[in-house]
Amino acid sequence: MTDHRPWRGVLVATALPLTDDLRVDYDAYAEHCSWLVANGCDGVVPNGSLGEYQVLTPEERTRVVETAVAAIGGQRVMPGVAAYGSAEARRWAEQAREAGCGAVMLLPPNAYRADERSVLAHYAEVARAGLPVVAYNNPIDTKVDLVPELLARLHGEGHVRAVKEFSGDVRRAYRIAELAPELDLLIGADDVLLELAIAGAKGWIAGYPNALPASCTELYRAATTGDLATAERLYRQLHPLLRWDSRVEFVQAIKLSMDLAGRPGGPCRPPRVPLLPEQEAAVRAATEKALAAGLA
Repeated sequence: MTDHRPWRGVLVATALPLTDDLRVDYDAYAEHCSWLVANGCDGVVPNGSLGEYQVLTPEERTRVVETAVAAIGGQRVMPGVAAYGSAEARRWAEQAREAGCGAVMLLPPNAYRADERSVLAHYAEVARAGLPVVAYNNPIDTKVDLVPELLARLHGEGHVRAVKEFSGDVRRAYRIAELAPELDLLIGADDVLLELAIAGAKGWIAGYPNALPASCTELYRAATTGDLATAERLYRQLHPLLRWDSRVEFVQAIKLSMDLAGRPGGPCRPPRVPLLPEQEAAVRAATEKALAAGLA
């Protein structure tokens, strides 16, 4: 098993730039990936929920991965390979491998409330594609909870190397470390970054660096190196935005912040609809305040 862990550091769950007629703007996406790396991010996670993978065609989903790899190199690209069926998820992992990616991120089965045996079989199948797998625990959306005991079993059987933890329960970090000390904990929700960084997280699969990468990466590095004065200052400044990452409207909110920061965000594909006026006003005000304070 290789010691290379490309999921460590700040990997941005990339939003996908769309044109006004809802086509994927691949040129803008390539430039965005390069810009993120130039501004301190370690890599990207295309085809996650922030990338609206559920409403992409197979051709679009394939090209998104290939575009990211061409822009910044495969070892910096960790695609989401979630699918309703294990065979399809494995095919996406194989596509990532063939494109030159260093790892993949995988949700548990999400077409139904899968039991532990189904979860184990799902991760075992996708791991057969040959790339390291990062589990994505999002019980809020999938209704399947990768609790620490189950994560320890998945890791012990060689199916996963890390976990993007999105439950919001920061106490789990310590239980995971006790049960599976070699399993890398990755911050999965922007608004618990400081808490999980202090708890020993090895990476952050991040949303808001799409709009403010330099400040977000400065926050992460300060939090993980013990510079808590800097981390606390930045966390307080950024938290009015970071908390949107844990809301249903996170894609629309982050894309709006991107637009305000001069990045290629654009609209979302249905069934996502625009923010309500009061939501848009809140995101706009928090973004403009951050930009006015010099955050970037």
